[in-house]
Amino acid sequence: MFQRLFARRRNNASIAYTLYGAIVAQAREPALYRDFGVPDTLDGRFDMIVLHAFLFLNRMKTATEEQRQLGQDVFDAFLKDMDRNLREMGVSDIGVPKRLKKMAQAFYGRVGAYDSALADPHPGELADAIARNVFPGAEADEAGAALASYARTAAAALANQPVEQFFAGRLEFPPPDRSGRQVAA
Repeated sequence: MFQRLFARRRNNASIAYTLYGAIVAQAREPALYRDFGVPDTLDGRFDMIVLHAFLFLNRMKTATEEQRQLGQDVFDAFLKDMDRNLREMGVSDIGVPKRLKKMAQAFYGRVGAYDSALADPHPGELADAIARNVFPGAEADEAGAALASYARTAAAALANQPVEQFFAGRLEFPPPDRSGRQVAA
């Protein structure tokens, strides 16, 4: 009995890392930086990982409680990846937990803002939330609106993907298209 339980947890962890890899791959999509104007910096890349992780976690809200555990496993993969990246950048063992705490706070802050904004029927709310987080201090109304349009399209695309597909390790985001017409994946 315990062997089956632990085998399932290991399998879910493996699937979570595969899904997290898909999130990171989409966050690194060159069009986000080239066409949408996302800063190609550590902060910009972090923001794109958070946005795409949010879109996946938002999709998992409609799953069963047992299935939602996969969302937690993906978040755990995110934290482990951030820990590894901080260490590779030379952050000391003492500094890593402090930085991870700040990153987790930033993650939860952005997810909270995106969650309420995505639920709001007024498209400007999500554009404002994205502009505040991704393009701080810049004239970002147009860029925020374009990225929000992409995020809404991606959320709809993920909503149409069955949860079972995620458990098979497949997570498909639409390609980002700044023209306003999103291309289906």
